[in-house]
Amino acid sequence: MFLRRPFRELRATFAQQTVANALILPIRFLYIVALCSAPMLQAQDAPRYKVDASWPKPLPNNWTIGGIGGLAVDKDDHIWVYHRPGTITPAEAGAEQNPPISICCYRAPAVLEFDFDGTVLQAWGGPGWVADWPAQEHGITVDSDGNVWLGGNGPGGAGIPDRQLLKFSHDGKQLLKEIGHPSTAPANNADTSLLGGPAQVTLDPAAQEMYVADGCVNKRVLVFDIKSFAFKRGWGAYGVALSAIDNSPSPRYEPPGAVNKNFWGPVHCVRISADGLVYVCDRDGDRIQVFTKQGQFIKEFFVAPKTLGTGSAYGVLFSHDPKQKYLLVGDGSNNVIWILDRGDGSVVGSFGHSGGNAGQFRGLHQMAMDSRGNIYTGETGIKRAQRFLLVK
Repeated sequence: MFLRRPFRELRATFAQQTVANALILPIRFLYIVALCSAPMLQAQDAPRYKVDASWPKPLPNNWTIGGIGGLAVDKDDHIWVYHRPGTITPAEAGAEQNPPISICCYRAPAVLEFDFDGTVLQAWGGPGWVADWPAQEHGITVDSDGNVWLGGNGPGGAGIPDRQLLKFSHDGKQLLKEIGHPSTAPANNADTSLLGGPAQVTLDPAAQEMYVADGCVNKRVLVFDIKSFAFKRGWGAYGVALSAIDNSPSPRYEPPGAVNKNFWGPVHCVRISADGLVYVCDRDGDRIQVFTKQGQFIKEFFVAPKTLGTGSAYGVLFSHDPKQKYLLVGDGSNNVIWILDRGDGSVVGSFGHSGGNAGQFRGLHQMAMDSRGNIYTGETGIKRAQRFLLVK
């Protein structure tokens, strides 16, 4: 039999439950929010970037540029673009044709210095600037004294490969040093008097040493003294001695095939982390190998390992945090920048996509970072430089 409870008792019970729910619901809400937010907070731990579509400013003198062969940021946060005038088509340089076929444009000098805001400060260089100007521009570095190092990876019109590295004064008016020279000599990784299509130079000012990703003909890393330019040491994949490098054509990498004991090549980048490790891009091998400064192999990361064609490991940067927790890998085949955990190489994010819009890439080829953590990219397909701002 149903017994009706007194109204006063029911009202008291309802009030107690209301107070209890008022206390429990916020706790449940906070618990649910915490559960939902945990993955988001973890994802946000990786650096994030947004494209700055206003950078750079329009070039002066009705200039246009070719594919970007090199990109660097100096100590003043000036951005150096090293492009390939030889890749500019007559239609793109219509104003300089005889007779002119269009209002735009003229080929810009090969080396352009931009300030942080994207204004051109100076420009110089190009074919004929000096006798051994590279047949195809590749790799630029600016040292703490403002001197400019340039590499090249071209075969040349006469079939003579670029086997040299050039050091210029800041304004390009003086050729200060040349390591190697153009040559048709067979590739020889044990020969340090000639380079082999040097792709990138990284400087270690504290040790007064220069690391060369060498490169597009050879399959090695070389280290020179910055002052005397004397050769100090070098190694191949997995840290093998220069004399042990097999420079015969590598079999086409087809994952999950056997790992090549040599760099597939080209050896496309070399960077030194804050904790003194040397990161080397084996571009067509879809991998980054990590060494000590003495060339002892530590580990390797495979990046998008099913990428064929020209491979995925084009360039490497380190995240802007003090411990450089993340590794940013420019992938010119998939046209993305992968964000890896530097400890284990796992992918934690990426940005970019194939295309011609701002923030997209077509032939992503070069990367550099300024002191604020912003990233600059250079493309060969769409022939442009872009800036990506670090989102705090």
